[in-house]
Amino acid sequence: MPRSVLLLILFCYVQPLKAQWYDADKIDHNALTIYTLANNKARAGEYTTAIQMINEALKKEPRFVDAYLSLAGIYGDLKNYSLAVTNFSKAIELDSVYTKYYLLPYSIDLAGCGKFSEALNAINNFLNNPSINERSRKAGEFRKKTYEFAVAYAHKYESQPYNFTPENLGDSINSADNEYFPSLTVDGLTITLTRKIKGNEDIYISHKHNGIWGLAMPLPGNINSSGFNEGAQNISQDGTWMIFTGCNFPKGLGSCDLYISFLTKNGWSEPKNLGPNVNSEFWESTPSLSPDKRDLYFSANVPGGFGGKDIWVCHRDDNGKWQEPENLGATINTDADESTPFIHADNQTLYFNSNGLPGYSEKPDLFMSKKMPDGKWSIPENLGYPINTIDDEGSMVVASDGKTAYYSSDKSDSKGGLDIYSFTLPEHLRAMRTLWTKGKVYDSLTHEGLPSTVVLTDIVTKTIISRLQTDEDGNYLVTLPVGKDYAFNVQRKGYLFYSENFNINATSKDSIFQRDIPLQPLVKNAAIVLKNIFFDTKKADLKSESLIELNNVITLMNENPNLKIRITGFTDNVGSMQDNLALSKNRAISVVNYLISKSIDKSRLQYSGLGASHPITPNDSEYGRSLNRRTELTVISN
Repeated sequence: MPRSVLLLILFCYVQPLKAQWYDADKIDHNALTIYTLANNKARAGEYTTAIQMINEALKKEPRFVDAYLSLAGIYGDLKNYSLAVTNFSKAIELDSVYTKYYLLPYSIDLAGCGKFSEALNAINNFLNNPSINERSRKAGEFRKKTYEFAVAYAHKYESQPYNFTPENLGDSINSADNEYFPSLTVDGLTITLTRKIKGNEDIYISHKHNGIWGLAMPLPGNINSSGFNEGAQNISQDGTWMIFTGCNFPKGLGSCDLYISFLTKNGWSEPKNLGPNVNSEFWESTPSLSPDKRDLYFSANVPGGFGGKDIWVCHRDDNGKWQEPENLGATINTDADESTPFIHADNQTLYFNSNGLPGYSEKPDLFMSKKMPDGKWSIPENLGYPINTIDDEGSMVVASDGKTAYYSSDKSDSKGGLDIYSFTLPEHLRAMRTLWTKGKVYDSLTHEGLPSTVVLTDIVTKTIISRLQTDEDGNYLVTLPVGKDYAFNVQRKGYLFYSENFNINATSKDSIFQRDIPLQPLVKNAAIVLKNIFFDTKKADLKSESLIELNNVITLMNENPNLKIRITGFTDNVGSMQDNLALSKNRAISVVNYLISKSIDKSRLQYSGLGASHPITPNDSEYGRSLNRRTELTVISN
C-alpha cells in the first residue's frame, strides 16, 4: 500500500488521541472539504492534483497537521524524500504528541535522505511508544536494524570521503523509454543495453568513437523479435558472444531461459537455448560470462538452493559443453533473493544484489565479493550509501579500469523512466584494473590460424586466472589484472607450447599487448625460450615460481613419448666468461634434474650452458640483459 494512502487511513484512527492542542474536528470546514477531495485524488494515484489541493487547504488552515502528514506520505511515494521530511518536520513541530505514531514513515524518509542517525533516533522514539501494535513494532525493529547498519557503515568509512556523482550517458544511449542492464566490452568501446518500449524488451547496442557514444540501435542480426522479450544481456569481453534472457520462447525449457548468440559478418546469429544443463522448467536470468568464457554466472529460482533466487555458475569444459550448475554457496546466497551477478574482467571480483544480506532496507542492495586463491568467495561487502539506498538497487557492471561503474536509475535528470548512468566507485570497492592481450595463434610454417588453448596463471599463487580456447581462426583475447606476475602459455597438441611472461604492476600504462603467436610443429631444431623459468641472482636453484613452466614441459614430454629435447642456459655479459659458462650449465642441469624427478627418462634429455654467447639483444641496458638471461628448449627429435 502506498504510504500516502496509509497515512490518510491512519488519520481516521489518530483523531481520538489526546494531543497537546491539535484537534482535527476544529479544522476550518473549507480546508477540510478540500483535503477530503485531495484524499480521493491521492488514493487514485493522482498525486500532482492531490498536492495542489492539499497546499490550497493549508493556505486556509496553516496549522493543519494532517495535511502536512499527507503531503509527506505523497512525497515519500514519489521518492522525494527531502520534501517528505520537510512536511513531516512541520507536522511534528506543530504537535509532537499527535504525530508520534508517524515516526516510522518519518524515519524511512530520513533514511531516504541519507540521514541515518536521525532516522535511528526517530525509530527509537517510535519504539518507545508502549501503545503501538505488534505489527508496527516488528516493522520498527526491522528498520532500526537497517539504520544501525547504515550508521556503523558510515562510521567505518568516515575517514574515506566519497563523492557520488552519477553522470547520465546522454541522448545517444538513453531515451524517453526505460533503459537498463548495461554491459560493456573490455575495451569500453561497445555497450549493450535492454530497452523497454510499450511493454516489449529488446537489446540495443552503441559504439564509442573519439570518446562519444553513438546512437544506440537495435542489435543487428537475429536476436530481437517482435513477439517476445529479449533482455538482461551480457556481451563477452571480446564482443563476440552474447548471452541473454528470453522469456516464453517457443521450445523454451521454462518461463525464462538463457540463450546464446555469436557475432558474424551478418550480425548476431540465431539464438540457441543453452540447454538442460543450464536451463530448467524454472526461471533463469541475468547472465554474466567470465572473461575466459568458461564460467557462466546467473540467477535462478531452481530447487536445491538457499532461498527464492540464488546465484549459480556453470563451467564449460574443453569440449565446449556446459556442465550442470553449481550453487555459489552460503557465503553469497541467503534464504531471500540474490540476483544480477556480474563477474569483472579481472575474473575475481563479483558484484550482485541481495535483499537477504545486511543492508539499508527490505529491498535489494548491491554487494561485492572476491574470489580467493582457494576458489571460495569472500564475505560480501555492501557497497554502502549513497550507491545503495532504501530503494531497489537492481544491477551494476564495472569497466575494465576497475573503478567506473554503470547502472540504471530514474534520477531527476533522466530522459524518461530508467536511464543508464556511470559513476566512480570508492577505492575499497573497486575491482582490479585490467589490461588485456589479444592476437592470433597460427602455424609457424603454414601461417594458418590454429585453434589453441590459452592459459594465464598467477605465478605466485599458481592460480589459473583464465583458461580459454581461441576461435577457429586462432583469435584470442585474454584479460590481465594489474598488480601481478603472470605466466602466459599457448598450447596445442603436436606443437611446442608458447611461453610469455607479463609482469603487470600497478603503474602499468593502459595499453593493449598485441601478440600474434606462431606455434612451432614438433620438428627437429624447433626451439622456444622458457620465459617463466626463474633463478636467484648468480644461483642455479630453481625458484618456486618456475613450477608452472616446468609442469608445461612435463605435459609436453608425456603427450609426446618419443620427444627428445635439449635444455640450454644463457647469461648476460656481467661477470667472467668462466663463471657465466658454469652458471648457465648448472641452471640447465637444475631444469633437467627436475624433469627427471618427475619421471621423465633421462635418455630423452640433454643440457648445455653457453654463458653470454649468442645474445638475442644488446647487453647495454638492464632490460636487454634480462632478455639474455634465459633458458631455451630445443627439439632434438620426435
